Amino acid sequence: MKNQIYKSFILVFITFILTSCSVRITMSGSSIPEDVKSVSVQYFENRAMLINPLLSQTFTEGLKDRITSESRLVMRDDVGDVDFSGEITSYDIRPMAIQADALSAETRLTVGVKVRFRNYKNPKANWESSFSAYQDFPSDENITAIEAELVSEIVDQLTENIFNKAFSDW
Repeated sequence: MKNQIYKSFILVFITFILTSCSVRITMSGSSIPEDVKSVSVQYFENRAMLINPLLSQTFTEGLKDRITSESRLVMRDDVGDVDFSGEITSYDIRPMAIQADALSAETRLTVGVKVRFRNYKNPKANWESSFSAYQDFPSDENITAIEAELVSEIVDQLTENIFNKAFSDW
């Protein structure tokens, strides 16, 4: 009889422990507070010395896509609970890996952005930061032929870094 009571007690205890604990897992590693429901992304003006005419639109839409695909937040056209704004600050093409004959074997395309993050639910979480990302390519390739692909890869890197800074506890 004593053994039966002990087994019942253990079973109730284990059941209690398992049902009282909860774990929240997200695939992106984001930790968005429950009171934050919406997000807005303002248009990022291109203020770089060298202008890619499609970069502002590509970057702005890339950031929106990253946020909507990796979070539960609803995108708003006006101002959401959290808001992203800023500008593209640099767009540089520079030679890299200079060889003995003083020619470049590789060229680097770098894009820099300045981002302002505003959390209207928790103003202490506001920040302003600069981000940059780059892609190297062989110098013998024509930049106009591969620029769209390079920009897409750079925008992916930038938006991932921005998303992680805004929504992940690192």
